[in-house]
Amino acid sequence: MAFGVFIHRTDSIYDDVPSRQYQFPRQYLSRARQCEGDWVVYLEPTKVRSTKGYFAVAKVQEIIQDPNHQDMFLALIEPGTYLDFGDPVPFREHDSILEQGLLNDQGRMSGRAQAAVRTLSPTDFARIVGRGLGRDEDVPPRIDPGQSAYELPGARQPIQHLNARDRVNQITSRVIRDRNFRKSVLRAYDKRCAITGLQLINGGGRAEVEAAHIMPVEHDGPDIVSNGIALSGTAHWMFDRGLVGLAEDLTILVSRQTNDPDTVWSMINETGRLIAPERTSECPRSEFVQWHRENCFKQ
Repeated sequence: MAFGVFIHRTDSIYDDVPSRQYQFPRQYLSRARQCEGDWVVYLEPTKVRSTKGYFAVAKVQEIIQDPNHQDMFLALIEPGTYLDFGDPVPFREHDSILEQGLLNDQGRMSGRAQAAVRTLSPTDFARIVGRGLGRDEDVPPRIDPGQSAYELPGARQPIQHLNARDRVNQITSRVIRDRNFRKSVLRAYDKRCAITGLQLINGGGRAEVEAAHIMPVEHDGPDIVSNGIALSGTAHWMFDRGLVGLAEDLTILVSRQTNDPDTVWSMINETGRLIAPERTSECPRSEFVQWHRENCFKQ
């Protein structure tokens, strides 16, 4: 087994859903098989406008032949392992690169940098993941730290000096995953409640919004931005209890079981639709929206 890098772009011609599968041609099969059963980081190419760089990490469950495309293969991602980085990591910074394994003996970029699938040294993996997980202080919790779940064991880990397997332990920590999910969602929604449209920042720079899973973790909802919405405390409470929901086109729905519908409607932003992220790839995916409507929203 080996760590690896999968290059992915949102306008890819391949049948990629990073949290579920990564499609690749036969030429990369031997490299991909080395990553089977181990962890990979996703990289958006530098030529993509406003590239996110290294933007996520996931565990490859198995490699199979694509049943629908001859000479194509799928790296299936182990459910519950994909995690968007709270702090996307640039490929190049200050004239140096984090993926040192791409340099040749003369310190120049080698041809390996063009490979869409490649192995990654444990040192490079630890370095990239450490930068991606970032720090608690970058997005302070909504409430004082003394009252926050971010103070649970494992929430605060030193950025430096952890090896690759220590980083894997971090990735699988629920506290770390919640922290990074929150940072990713708040960044995508510009710290603005997607239902009310309010962008409130309290003392200490704390955003008065929370990161809500559309499909909850307890129902196998993944920790990906497209399964998240930034919501104020009240909107989050109503969403989780099915008093508000979303139509397929992200129009906001109000349940007939709401005891004060006029007040709820007055809270909704004037468009009547969810205020979605600019990046299409970060907008709520229809499968999660449908799940919430069918399993949570009170018709």
